[in-house]
Amino acid sequence: MPAPVTLTGRTVRLEPLTEQHTEALAAAAAEDRSSYAFTAVPQGLSGAREFIATAQADQAAGRSLVFATVRASDGLVVGSTRFLELDYWQGPVVWPPLPQGPIGDPATATPDAAEIGRTWLSAHAQGTGINTEAKLLMLRHAFEVWGVQRISLRADARNLRSRAAIERLGATSEGVRRAHSRGLDGVVRGTAFYSILAEEWPAVRDIIELRIAAATSPSAPDRRIARGMGRELDQECVRHAGSLIPA
Repeated sequence: MPAPVTLTGRTVRLEPLTEQHTEALAAAAAEDRSSYAFTAVPQGLSGAREFIATAQADQAAGRSLVFATVRASDGLVVGSTRFLELDYWQGPVVWPPLPQGPIGDPATATPDAAEIGRTWLSAHAQGTGINTEAKLLMLRHAFEVWGVQRISLRADARNLRSRAAIERLGATSEGVRRAHSRGLDGVVRGTAFYSILAEEWPAVRDIIELRIAAATSPSAPDRRIARGMGRELDQECVRHAGSLIPA
């Protein structure tokens, strides 16, 4: 199964989540919880300890790879994200096609498909571009280091902000599975599913890199992209990269 790894970008560093992050994680989650209606976010020190313990247990079982999201400029922990639903396609075909563990030596196995999720950011880190670059780092690692065939993403169908963020990455909508599960608020929810395939990755990478370049440019008007309002640039990115996506 994949070994813990640190992924470093210009604005963000993703490092393996450990007990050392407990206090900083609790502080990040406590800033302003008004945007967490659809997201499981730890509350208080005890909640942060439980969050980390559960994440580490899942990781030890080979079900996920969990990160602390750290702002590169000052080392401040601003949230968490993870790879999950790690799936291995080697070996005989198994039906039904549920996620399978690695065949052979788990220390050297890498997944053929995975999901990126359980992402949350502190209030002041939202809309700053940190999430976009974090997704770029994770997608690049999945497609270019692991060699996955597919990355999945999902969101509560009611969570329009998260869905818009996923769509701005260039992920393809696979529709909404109605009455899919119970949400954090106890309401039976639909789940919006998205995916990026290996053959689509070069075009998606272009879209994300163009967004990041525009957001960090000194001439970027009013930092529209950093605030998630760059619809004109989104269209330009899609036009630029769309021809690279196989028909």
